[in-house]
Amino acid sequence: MKSNYIRLAVILGSVSVIGILLFQFYWIRKTFGLAEQQFNRTVHIALYRVAGKMAEFNGSELPNENPVKQITSNYFIVDVNDVIDAKILDHFLKTEFEYSNIRIDYEYAIYDCETNQMVYGNYINQSRKSENRADRFQKYDEFTYYFGILFPSKTAYILQDMDIWLVSSLVLIAAMAFFAYSIFVILKQKRLSEVQKDFINNMTHEFKTPISTIGIAASVLSDPDILTEPWRLQNYAAIISDQNKKLQNHIEKVLQLATLDSPPFSLKIEKVDCHELIREVITNFRISIPQISDYVSLDLAARDRMILADRLHCTNLIFNLVDNAVKYSKENPRISVSTRNEDSHKLILMVADQGIGIEMRYQKKIFDRFFRVPSGNVHNVKGFGLGLHYVMSIVENHKWKMSMESTHGQGTCFTIIIPVADK
Repeated sequence: MKSNYIRLAVILGSVSVIGILLFQFYWIRKTFGLAEQQFNRTVHIALYRVAGKMAEFNGSELPNENPVKQITSNYFIVDVNDVIDAKILDHFLKTEFEYSNIRIDYEYAIYDCETNQMVYGNYINQSRKSENRADRFQKYDEFTYYFGILFPSKTAYILQDMDIWLVSSLVLIAAMAFFAYSIFVILKQKRLSEVQKDFINNMTHEFKTPISTIGIAASVLSDPDILTEPWRLQNYAAIISDQNKKLQNHIEKVLQLATLDSPPFSLKIEKVDCHELIREVITNFRISIPQISDYVSLDLAARDRMILADRLHCTNLIFNLVDNAVKYSKENPRISVSTRNEDSHKLILMVADQGIGIEMRYQKKIFDRFFRVPSGNVHNVKGFGLGLHYVMSIVENHKWKMSMESTHGQGTCFTIIIPVADK
């Protein structure tokens, strides 16, 4: 599928999902509002009846204005304009709430004008005894004889009647999550497909060049007349040897990746001299880069240099870091390989260069498999994007720690913290 089609599908799907979620949220909120209005009206009517019964019991009259006032979303006060008998009030509340089918926990308290306090607070719950909780109620100064009633679980009570909406919302959220995961998988597969394609193209190019060169050199050597020109014979033999080494390096990198992907990945841990491995790597570089000593400076200051490591993989790790430093340096590479001890238990290995550096936006991706920093149409740096992925895998399998600092245009420094082997 083309990138434009995938992008269009993602955009349309995302807009549809957002639209559905917004509509669902709107209708849930609207339904909740209507249910809350219905609840408030029912409570208002029930409390008005309670006030009327209290006035009738006391032989008094209700005030001209509506005696029921809603102070907050779940707090109501009722003006009865006369002294309130707590037991009678309790009876009328239970009777009217049962008649109005208001089956919800509630608290009430009575205002005492003599003490200027809310008194006799009860919490009505069928599964619990009444508790004195008058301290939870705020006073209302406009009335002299009134009681307050509070519904602490009002929101939960209303939501119980909206269970079908809540279930549908959960189903919708699950569907949206599945859609988002599907989009993530599609984009990931697309990215992997692009990476695989780039890797195959890059590998084909990297293998094709030395093979073609070897083929040309071999055809020249097959000419009998070349025996009369020993210098040409030696020159083409050197070309074949050089291109063969390049092929071996390419194959080695691919084999390193295959080794990491072959479960279980096991290390042959032994006590090795880190300085010895570093010098061995620099010596091997002299075969392909005779002037490597001019490029690399060694500062091996660590006194405790024995570590527990897989000799082969640790050597490849150092080789890859130095090789990267050479590749991504300018015309005259300046590379530093140094070691030092941090207390008596850690060895710090650092490989630094003064090369082109890495832009901040790519620094988190450089350890990903096959990733190479984009360079537009310039392809002057060869490779498969496997070196640093291999390095990080070896560090993680050894349970070491690695960090990187890089400034675009100034250079990069890799630091590996390795535990020192016990003496």
